[in-house]
Amino acid sequence: MKLFMQRLALFVAMMVGLGTVCSCASVPRMQKEALRKMLDNPDVIVVDVRQPRYRNKSGQRIKGAICEDPYNVEDWIRKYPKEKTIVFYCA
Repeated sequence: MKLFMQRLALFVAMMVGLGTVCSCASVPRMQKEALRKMLDNPDVIVVDVRQPRYRNKSGQRIKGAICEDPYNVEDWIRKYPKEKTIVFYCA
């Protein structure tokens, strides 16, 4: 579980621009059309990890997305089941 948390924290950090130098070749990416098809699937959880100031400024949000603080991954990651597909977005 600890290794999973570390990898997830690294992934989120890379997604929100906190990483310095990284290779994102192994991070799965998804086109918006593919995500649109998945939005009604109960096995998919969409997590908005944008910083609050950017989230509030944009005024846009993916339907059903859950907002989480990208700086406090350890506070919220345990509440999401590992058997679900979790999609993080930051733009």
